[in-house]
Amino acid sequence: MNHTTSKEKFKLLLEILLISTRLGLTSFGGPIAHLGYFHEEYVRKRKWMDERNYSDLVALCQFLPGPASSQVGIGIGVMRGGILGGIVSFIGFTLPSVIALIIFALVLQGTSFEEAGWIQGLKIVAVVVVAHAILGMAQKLTPDRGRKAIALFALVFTLLWQTAFTQVGVILLAGLIGYAVYKNHAETEESQFVFPISRKLGSFCLSLFFGLLILLPILKEVTALNWIDMFDRFYRSGSLVFGGGHVVLPLLEHEFVLTGWMDETSFLAGYGAAQAVPGPLFTFAAYIGAVISGWSGGLLAIVAIFLPAFLLILGTLPFWNQIRQNQNMKGALMGVNAAVVGILISAFYHPIWTSAILGPVDFAFAAVLFSMLVYWKLPPWLIVVAGAAGGTLISHL
Repeated sequence: MNHTTSKEKFKLLLEILLISTRLGLTSFGGPIAHLGYFHEEYVRKRKWMDERNYSDLVALCQFLPGPASSQVGIGIGVMRGGILGGIVSFIGFTLPSVIALIIFALVLQGTSFEEAGWIQGLKIVAVVVVAHAILGMAQKLTPDRGRKAIALFALVFTLLWQTAFTQVGVILLAGLIGYAVYKNHAETEESQFVFPISRKLGSFCLSLFFGLLILLPILKEVTALNWIDMFDRFYRSGSLVFGGGHVVLPLLEHEFVLTGWMDETSFLAGYGAAQAVPGPLFTFAAYIGAVISGWSGGLLAIVAIFLPAFLLILGTLPFWNQIRQNQNMKGALMGVNAAVVGILISAFYHPIWTSAILGPVDFAFAAVLFSMLVYWKLPPWLIVVAGAAGGTLISHL
């Protein structure tokens, strides 16, 4: 029995690794686009989660500091295959861009890919994928006028006041509105997270998160070791970011450019390269680490900047079922989920739409790709290939 169980566990972890790696190789467009790819793969296609569980997980990760899309991927992996499932999911989704950016750092420094036609095509793919995901989530999470109004409120505020803490404030206010309006609303669909992590381990992870945030600067001063200094800088950047991957860039620039660890030209070249690879923008840290200390520095940077995301998602999810199943909290979560739809629409307009749809040709190409995905039911990876090829062709017209 143990042998069979071990074999099944291995097959499950391998499945998670293969799927997350494919997503890591094809998920262009930033964190909001990644949520669209996850929704298509894990909810629509494989049905590993239902709409409510997925939206609750997205809402929680939007509220936590760190890379939201990576935390969603880790959470899905943990719910599917335990802690090892979360690690495997993270490795698969992150490693392709880590390898690419370390290579950029070691071999291709100074090369810019921002103007390549295929990059523009992949931005249009992101428009299509996010639009599809938003339509599906909006139908499920904003079925009545009240929740549509909450989504509209979230859209307007996050679009007009784009600060690091706007999303958190909107989610909190939407939760209060949802509690007041829907606290006696009977949910027709009951579901629970299957999260194989104990509360004791969750408490330990949260304690470790705050402990490292306090102790690493002290340890850096006591030891004066460069690798601890670098680990502290990346860990702090990963711990204090609200609002997605692009928000981490000024923090990293402050930590490594203004302090003389690297020059601004190299930093901007790496940012251009980061736009050319799939996966989370936080992997830009691998480029910085590799510029400073070679491939080992790149790996150290990735561990340091993503460790807070791991600790926070492992620390909060063991308590999430109790919170969201509380009758008094259900209305609040209904408001929060509606707000997430508004936040996604806001991010869909800027930066996804504004950076991708630059003229009539881009809009027409987006319409073709949308039809391929939604009406002809072609697989997302084929849409990515078609987008890259079409973008290259359009750039030569």
